[in-house]
Amino acid sequence: MKLPGQEEFEHSSAHENVLAEELDSGLGPGPSLGGPSDTDSGESGVSKDPLLFIQLNELLGWPQALEWRETGRWMLFEEKLEVDAGRWSAPHVPTLALPSLQNLRSLLAEGIVLLDCQAQSLLELVEQVISGESLSPELRGQLQALLLQRPQHHIQTTGIRPCRGPNAFRNASFDEDTPMKLQNPLKQKLPPGAEAAAVLAGELGFLAQPLGAFVRLRNPVVLEPLTEVILPSRFFCLLLGPPTLGRSYHEMGRAAAVLLSDPQFQWSVRRANNLHDLLAALDAFLQEVTTLPPGRWDRTARIPPPKCLPSQHKRYPGPLSELQEVTGLSRGSAAQARDRHHHGQHAPSPELQRTGRLFGGLVQDVRRKACWYPSDFLDALHPQCFSAVLYIYLATVTNAITFGGLLGDATEGAQGVLESFLGTAVAGAAFCLMAGQPLTILSSTGPVLVFERLLFSFSRDHSLDYLPFRLWVGIWVATFCLVLVATEASLLVRYFTRFTEEGFCALISLIFIYDAVGKMLNLIRAYPIQRPGSPAQGCFCQFPGPGGNVSEWTSAKHKDTDVLSVVSLVNASLLSPTECIRQGGYPRGPSCHTVPDIAFFSLLLFFTSFLCAMALKHVKNSRLFPSVVRKVFSDFSSVLAILLGCGLDAFLGLATPKLLVPTEFKPTLPGRGWLVSPFGANPWWLSVAAALPALLLSILIFMDQQITAVILNRAEYRLQKGAGFHLDLFCVAVLMLLTSALGLPWYVSATVLSLAHMDSLRRESRACVPGEAPHFLGIREQRLTGLVVFILTGVSIFLAPVLKFIPMPVLYGIFLYMGVAALSSIQFMKRVQLLLMPTKHQPDMLLLRHVPLSRVHLFTAIQLACLGLLWIIKSTPAAIIFPLMLLGLVGVRKALEWVFSPLELLWLDELMPEEEKNIPESGLEPEHLFSRDGNEDSELMYQPKTPEINISVN
Repeated sequence: MKLPGQEEFEHSSAHENVLAEELDSGLGPGPSLGGPSDTDSGESGVSKDPLLFIQLNELLGWPQALEWRETGRWMLFEEKLEVDAGRWSAPHVPTLALPSLQNLRSLLAEGIVLLDCQAQSLLELVEQVISGESLSPELRGQLQALLLQRPQHHIQTTGIRPCRGPNAFRNASFDEDTPMKLQNPLKQKLPPGAEAAAVLAGELGFLAQPLGAFVRLRNPVVLEPLTEVILPSRFFCLLLGPPTLGRSYHEMGRAAAVLLSDPQFQWSVRRANNLHDLLAALDAFLQEVTTLPPGRWDRTARIPPPKCLPSQHKRYPGPLSELQEVTGLSRGSAAQARDRHHHGQHAPSPELQRTGRLFGGLVQDVRRKACWYPSDFLDALHPQCFSAVLYIYLATVTNAITFGGLLGDATEGAQGVLESFLGTAVAGAAFCLMAGQPLTILSSTGPVLVFERLLFSFSRDHSLDYLPFRLWVGIWVATFCLVLVATEASLLVRYFTRFTEEGFCALISLIFIYDAVGKMLNLIRAYPIQRPGSPAQGCFCQFPGPGGNVSEWTSAKHKDTDVLSVVSLVNASLLSPTECIRQGGYPRGPSCHTVPDIAFFSLLLFFTSFLCAMALKHVKNSRLFPSVVRKVFSDFSSVLAILLGCGLDAFLGLATPKLLVPTEFKPTLPGRGWLVSPFGANPWWLSVAAALPALLLSILIFMDQQITAVILNRAEYRLQKGAGFHLDLFCVAVLMLLTSALGLPWYVSATVLSLAHMDSLRRESRACVPGEAPHFLGIREQRLTGLVVFILTGVSIFLAPVLKFIPMPVLYGIFLYMGVAALSSIQFMKRVQLLLMPTKHQPDMLLLRHVPLSRVHLFTAIQLACLGLLWIIKSTPAAIIFPLMLLGLVGVRKALEWVFSPLELLWLDELMPEEEKNIPESGLEPEHLFSRDGNEDSELMYQPKTPEINISVN
């Protein structure tokens, strides 16, 4: 029999239900373990009822030597004492036999129930319990002495860390002279304010009738001997009786402990006024249990804890009005939640509300972000930010070098790596200081690079001066963007649904993967693999001057001859390249500078860095090492992968291509200054004609910037300081003007790098209650990490002696990791896998329960077609219309309303603001959502959402 509320549920992305969050935060029963125990949580909605630590002490040794021994404990899940192994079992979902619950109910119905007991010590408590029993004075004395006997606890050794780690235990009695906090690190895992409950169960031969008692203390009292952890005790349950067949009292003790560990039962029993209320809570529990048929399941099997626990709202009967009365949800909160249900998840956030004034949205963004500005720097004082700086710095430097090299090839040296470094540092640092969302990382992006290549090709084909023409394009783009800011055009981001976001994110991720693999293929061409008999194997030494030797290219067949004695003869051509240079000659030939092992070793470094980064990022979810070590490995996965690659390269000493960093601070194009001339050799009318390509580029900049902003500011990231869509676009417009005037690359929000930045700043709960998975608490929102990253990027121009040891294949592997991690984390890829997966092997996805598989495949095929069309257009001369095609994704999504029903789009994508009017309001009514119709899916709509588009998704 599985207990209520402990089945593993898959979280749904179909709804962001605010009401469920309010109910879960307002319900007393479910303690929020992450909140109280994490100093960073700051989460509202911590339960009013404290966490309950429950311990089962069993009476053993009848009839020889009676003693109490701890045999089990509960916090969220059950841990059994494995006596032979001398350790606690892994936390698991408790399972009970139905008769144990029925017997417990009968015993409590006929036993003693003391609610709001005034006892101040264990002695007073025991006296009040046994005073109600009709026992002889002698038996009463024996029973009292037995109940006051100190139990034997099984306590962890003091060397254990407070979080998960290797467990070592010892049997020991409680020592009054030693503080229990020093003896038992388990207390450090419990949140502040936790209380204890003691369950005593066993068989006594001198009892003729069962003895049952349930006590709730008015004020929690520390009953030191009863529990292994010194905590104020709130509940005391006694279950004794004459010897019986089997272990009935042991099972009844487990049943009582499981009841107290259930959030709903605990909430009810804390507020019970009499025996009837207690039994009613137990009956409600029995109505929620899930039974398993005998013979279909191994009772000795232990069910591991689920990845996420379901919310408790469904277990409250009745409509929302009764739920409000039970949970204490205020009328205002309930009305607000109902209003949000009627208006759907697209109810405008404060950042997306129209003001009706010119630059009204920009002014609101500035006012909203100004109050957070001091905390944007103070919140960065955390070790996690140091890890984020290292990770994003290396990724940003790699990105600057890669795109700088690509830009140099595309513009034939008009711009290069130095401009890429300088522009990244200046634009990125300025954006982090002024932007509304400082977690955004500015960078050159694939779509913008495509447009730069087209613009240069047009200038070259028509004999135009490229940089002045580019300056006017940038001026017009800045003007158009300022017009968009003034008219609050950023409100259109409400129409960017997951369909548009996933298409754009998939495109950028594929660009990362394509560039990483392409760079490796180019490297292999530069260092070809030498096969036996290859015609490229040839090298000779040529001496300058008329008296120098002249010879043919010959195969490098060195013989045991005295070459040095005949350097002026033709045999000098057989010298090795190193010896040739030492003798004053010049090596000539295809294989003079070719090292056969470079290609293979570069591939080794490439895949080593990629696989190492992937593996280390997922170490956090493994069972190896303590949690602190796992978190360090996960946070520094890319840094460790790069260090491993550098170590392998240094150990073997091969001449792999290294990171090239400019050493001189001057423009790449010879003869130009840092300020671009407005006209150069171009006619004056070209400054007006530049408005046409600038219009297309403005669309691209707007789509690229705002899609990334929408992804970063999704509700599941739980950002507390709000977004700044208008302010971000304003900053991009100003920086567009600055970079155009200096001849630097154009910069916009980089989706993959920004997501990697946010992922490196994830906050999770520190509570380590056995069996509890860390809760996602949000993102560490601050400005300092990005600012330091871009300052370091600018300083990197002068760090060439250090950075030159980093092999380029290692950085290409990190690029591949970033692209694969971002691509594999979106729901689109999961639906693509469904196309190749037989039905019987498909995962139990929520959308498959509500949408026919053929409709899912149709939606996925449309997304694939759009992605393929975007890639083709990007790779052809028609790439000039690429910005319009990105905007066309919104139009395609709008057209899907004619193909799919609103409910299908609700599960497959998200609803646009107008579509929600087509959903029957009864389908979104709170009363309908909380109906007890047995639909197990309704529970899944209220799971707390975690980030979906995420680098190194867990």
